[in-house]
Amino acid sequence: MKNRIFSGMRPTGSLHIGHLSVLQNWAALQDEYDCFYGIVDWHALTTGYEDKLNLKALIKEIALDWLSVGIDPEKSAVFVQSHVKEHAELHLLFSMFTPMSWLERVPTYKDQIQQLGADGKDLHTYGFLGYPLLQAADILVYKAKAVPVGEDQIPHIELCREVGRRFNFLYGNVFPEPQALIGKVPLLPGVDGRKMSKSYNNAISLTASTEEVNARVKQMITDPARLRKDDPGHPEVCVVAKFHHIYTPDAERITEECTAGKVGCVACKKYLAENLNNVLEPYRVRRNFWDEDGKVERVLLEGAEKARATAAETLKEVRQAIGV
Repeated sequence: MKNRIFSGMRPTGSLHIGHLSVLQNWAALQDEYDCFYGIVDWHALTTGYEDKLNLKALIKEIALDWLSVGIDPEKSAVFVQSHVKEHAELHLLFSMFTPMSWLERVPTYKDQIQQLGADGKDLHTYGFLGYPLLQAADILVYKAKAVPVGEDQIPHIELCREVGRRFNFLYGNVFPEPQALIGKVPLLPGVDGRKMSKSYNNAISLTASTEEVNARVKQMITDPARLRKDDPGHPEVCVVAKFHHIYTPDAERITEECTAGKVGCVACKKYLAENLNNVLEPYRVRRNFWDEDGKVERVLLEGAEKARATAAETLKEVRQAIGV
C-alpha cells in the first residue's frame, strides 16, 4: 500500500498564480502517494465567521482550480471537509486531552490575532484557538504519513505529531507521526511588488483570461532607475524579472539583455505575458471541461465517500482505544 498524504486549502477566494507551484507539487505526488485533498470549509469560518461567506460558490471555484491544474479525482480523493463528519469527531476527542498551552504557543496564533485584530476582526474565539487541533484531526483521521506544506506550517505539523504521540501514550498505538514535505515554492510578488494577495488587488488569478494577463503584466513595477530603453537595467529590483525566472524558459538571456540595455521594458513585459499565457492556457481548457454537467459536484461527492470510508476505519480504532 502507498503511504497517505493529506493537505487542504481554505475556500476564501480565488486562487492566483502564487498558488500554482503548490498545486503542481500536489499533482506530482499523486503517483507516489495515496492522496486526500480537502477543501477545508470549517477552517474558513475560524477567521471568516462574520463575513457571510458564500461557501458553496467558493468551494466550487477552488475545486475547479485544483482540477484544472491537474489534481486527478481518479488518483486522489478530492472532497469538502464538512462532508466528512469524522474530522469533527476526532477534533472533539483530541480537545479532551490537548493542553491549552500547546495551542497558545503556535506562532501563527498570536501573529494573526495582532494582524487581523488591527483590521477590526475579533479572533478571541474557541474556534480560532483550536484550529491547529482541527488541522491535526484533518491529517490524522487519514493516518497520513506526510503532509505537503510550506515552511510556515512546520509548527502545525509538529503540534500534530505531539497530539498523535499523546493519544498513543494514553490509549495505545493508533496514529503515525506525519512528516512535513517541504516543496520548493517560489515567493511571487504581486504586480506592485508587495506580497501577492487578492486583498491588495495585485494578483494574477488562475482564471485570468489572455487579456487580463496582458493587462496585469503591463502594470508590473520595473526598474525605476531605467529611464530609456537602452539604459542598463537592474533585474534584481524588477518584478517582471522575478516572473521571468519562473515562467520563461530562456530567462537568463532576458536577464543578460536587460542588464546590457538590449531589451526595453515594454518588449520584456510582452514576452512575459506570452509565456504566462502559454502556462495558463491548458488550465483554461481543463477548467472549461470540468465546469459543466455537474462534474465538480460528482467529484466532491465521490471524494467524500472515499474519504469517509478511510476516516470511519480510523474512528473505529479510536473509539475502541478510548472505550467510547
